[in-house]
Amino acid sequence: MTQGQLNIYVVNKTIVTAVKYLIALALIMFAVVPFFWIVATSFNPARSLLGARLIPSTLTINNYKDLLTNTNLDFSKWLINSFKISAISVMIIVLLTCTSAYALSRFRFKGKRGVLMGIMILNIFPGILAMIAIFIMMQQIGNYFPFIGLNTHGGLICIYVAGSMSINVLMVKSYIDTISKELDESAIIEGANYWQIFWKIIFPVIKPMVITIAILAFMSTYGDFVIANLLLKGNEKITVMVGIFQFTQQRFDTNWGIVTAGTVLAALPVVALFFSSQKYIIGGVMLGAIKE
Repeated sequence: MTQGQLNIYVVNKTIVTAVKYLIALALIMFAVVPFFWIVATSFNPARSLLGARLIPSTLTINNYKDLLTNTNLDFSKWLINSFKISAISVMIIVLLTCTSAYALSRFRFKGKRGVLMGIMILNIFPGILAMIAIFIMMQQIGNYFPFIGLNTHGGLICIYVAGSMSINVLMVKSYIDTISKELDESAIIEGANYWQIFWKIIFPVIKPMVITIAILAFMSTYGDFVIANLLLKGNEKITVMVGIFQFTQQRFDTNWGIVTAGTVLAALPVVALFFSSQKYIIGGVMLGAIKE
């Protein structure tokens, strides 16, 4: 390679690197600026998003006070509903995911291949296609079992659990498949039953992935708006995401200071959970992707 060709190569590589960094910076700005804009608006005395600044000239916490004391809002109730629904959903998702994945990995039974194929096919179709079917199904179920019908937390939890099972079961099963079956056989020889094998041998090994599934399930159920808005009605039943949205639809002159304050408070638990559990999320996803 001549000196001229080397110089051209260096220039081209520099240009490509610069373009990559510019694209990365643009994407970061696109993701970060709206977040800081919302936070700034929540501390701004102005009621409009258009009048807000990224660094407000005057800071106030009146928006947060109005949010928690406004008689037209029941923010604390919405927040409790979200935590309750998410917590119960996560516990059921983790229990059913682990036991189902263990059964599919270790047991042989008729129809096992069909079950796995069905789970894989369900992952192909986006959940939004099932919205109408979900509404009609929950309406019909509510005629016989009112506690899991429309406008019930039980019904919403059932939808969350069913929607989260497929991909999670496949991930956990693929990892359990990598655990040597000789451990199971040794435990059986020692007199252990299947539940003891699962709880004392399999579960400690897959615990990092279980924690990851629990965290991601909580984040997805807590932040869900579409399904919750479809199934829940009434101020006493709705979640925090639905409540904030409905508040923006009640009046023409929406107080965006209160809306952004509610958005910030609603996002804090998820943000704190994400930053405190990054190592579990990354480790669990890597475990699910590696097969020995």
